[in-house]
This record gives sequence, C-alpha cells and structure tokens, in this order.
Amino acid sequence: MQNELARLTTEVTQLRQALDSRAVIDQAQGVIMALTPCPAERAWQVLVETSQHGNTKLRDVATALVAAVAHGHGLPPGLRVPLDRAVRRARAGGGGAGPAPGSRVTTGVSPGSPIPS
Repeated sequence: MQNELARLTTEVTQLRQALDSRAVIDQAQGVIMALTPCPAERAWQVLVETSQHGNTKLRDVATALVAAVAHGHGLPPGLRVPLDRAVRRARAGGGGAGPAPGSRVTTGVSPGSPIPS
C-alpha cells in the first residue's frame, strides 16, 4: 500500500511539473510567433532547435525567454546565439508573414541585444 502511495505521489508531482512546463513553453512559443512572425509549428521548431544547440532543456529555454520579455533583460549568453540562428533559419524557411529575403530586421533576440518588453 505504501509503495502504491509513493508511486502515485511521484506521478502527481511529475504531472504537475509537466503542466507548469507546458504553460511556459506555450508562452515562449507565443513570444517567438510575435517576434518572428511565424506560425506555431515554426515557433516550436525554433524552441526545439535553440534547446538542442544551446544544450539546455526546452522548458529552461522557454522560461528564460519568457522571463527576458517580462523583465526587459536579455537572454543568458548561452542561449542568445542559438536562438538568433534558429529564428534566422525559421525566417529563411518561409512560412508566416515575415521580412523580405535579405532584409535586416531586429528581433530583439540577436546576440547582445535584449529582448524588448
């Protein structure tokens, strides 16, 4: 009985963490969609790519991005370059309304630039 209770307690804790992570990931996806602009699928790809190339868990990437926007400060240095590259690739790949190819647009996620609030 105690083993079952411990298993269920662990499961509930993990499910709560997953729900919390999902909320911040959805918020970060919305930030990317607004800044890039791009569709949801492309914003998801940007988050995944940033996570992989920044060697950071996706929920941590999302948390950093949402915090940067909410508090008006920049991303941690280890995420600036991977996010900028992922956004540039997303723009180059088409989809969504975006700048003309070759045009320069400041997203607020380029290296050294804080994300605007």
